Amino acid sequence: MTQQLDEAGLDLLFRNARTFNAWSNNTISDEILKQLYDLMKWGPTSANCCPARILFLRTPEAKQRLLPALAPGNVEKTMSAPVTAIIGYDGKFYEQLPRLFPHADARSWFADTPELAEVTARRNSSLQGAYFIMAARALGLDCGPLSGFDQNKVDHEFFPAESRPDFEYEYFPDSHIKTNFLCNLGYGDRTKLFPRSPRLDFDEACKLL
Repeated sequence: MTQQLDEAGLDLLFRNARTFNAWSNNTISDEILKQLYDLMKWGPTSANCCPARILFLRTPEAKQRLLPALAPGNVEKTMSAPVTAIIGYDGKFYEQLPRLFPHADARSWFADTPELAEVTARRNSSLQGAYFIMAARALGLDCGPLSGFDQNKVDHEFFPAESRPDFEYEYFPDSHIKTNFLCNLGYGDRTKLFPRSPRLDFDEACKLL
């Protein structure tokens, strides 16, 4: 029988984990962020395509660049978080497939089918975003994922290669990246949590066939 997490581990990742909107003043080291990625990268993606690309905004200057794209209700929680991660996806992920999936010509599956490449990149970067949250929790971090922002503004500010062809791509050369969602990271203030929202029961969400 395979090993299972104990009750404390399940509580940490799922039952007691919450979405945080307020944070303590504790900082997050670069080493923890590297550990986070080195955990999340092992989660499965189709054809091992690994399309997620992440920018960790750690400085006030980086946060100010994000500010104009945030919905009003997300400003304070994001500006006060020690780190905000932009979870993006590389529309040209298939250029890495000869290395990531070498036992088949997987690049040819996507290179000439932009619609398939887009849906594959978005679906699998969403999966990787979920792994990101689980990895962060496993390392003792709290998370505040959010989608209340203007994607076009974030893309234009941080991933502008397509909209500004004369721009020398500064983060991920030879890529075509769009934003999926944002995730604040830190050590959450539990005194400011809202009551936990309910979830659907098994019989409401699942059927056994």
